[in-house]
Amino acid sequence: MKMRILTYDFRFAILTVLILLFCNKSMAGPPFNTDDPQPVDFRHWEYYVSSISTFQPGVWTGTSPHFEVNYGLVRNVQVHLLMPINYSYIKGQETSFGYADTELGVKYCFVQETDHRPQIGTFPIFEVPTVKNSEFSNGKMKVFLPIWIQKSWGHLTTYGGAGYWINPGEGNKNYLFSGWELQYDFSKVIMLGGELYLHTADTTDGQTVTGFNIGGSLNASDKIHFIFSVGHSLVHDDFTSSYLGLLLTI
Repeated sequence: MKMRILTYDFRFAILTVLILLFCNKSMAGPPFNTDDPQPVDFRHWEYYVSSISTFQPGVWTGTSPHFEVNYGLVRNVQVHLLMPINYSYIKGQETSFGYADTELGVKYCFVQETDHRPQIGTFPIFEVPTVKNSEFSNGKMKVFLPIWIQKSWGHLTTYGGAGYWINPGEGNKNYLFSGWELQYDFSKVIMLGGELYLHTADTTDGQTVTGFNIGGSLNASDKIHFIFSVGHSLVHDDFTSSYLGLLLTI
């Protein structure tokens, strides 16, 4: 959930904000920015190969691709690793590629869902600088501390919550992210859903941004899933976002 840029230095500053904003979030609950509290099952794996992009006039940024692995370490606990290869394109300049911060996390579900009670969990995320790359990292570790809630009724599922981003760096400020998603399993093959999200300003001169995404999954089998979403900003910015990925569950 990020945006971008205009003189080269100004463009670079905006690009950094955009990447931190958009990539950090859109990776939270593929293919949506909003996450759920449900960890990967005990001793099971999820493997993602995906691309996230944000488009503004004359400026495209995102991942091309990023690799994500989740593992059910113990019951109700998932460990998480995400490795992004970022790109940026500014009209009239060469496209840049580079490795961005490594994302680590632990998802823990501490309240189980019942007929009358939602599932509740947390998923702290740590964006860790791992290589020197001033174009795609400011060299500061960023931390996301959320609470997520989910409830299902048959084929209908809804989840959402909010969290606090610790976002150090010159010109940056800590900010809040919140989102809510609704999805429906039409069959074993197709799921469709949508979300609304909001994040407060993440820079000293920024503004609160809201947006939406619609998307879902196409399940080729119990193990192979194609996931996708597309969305747009609603206020205080003008960008289009997309997510396209392949998920393997084992």
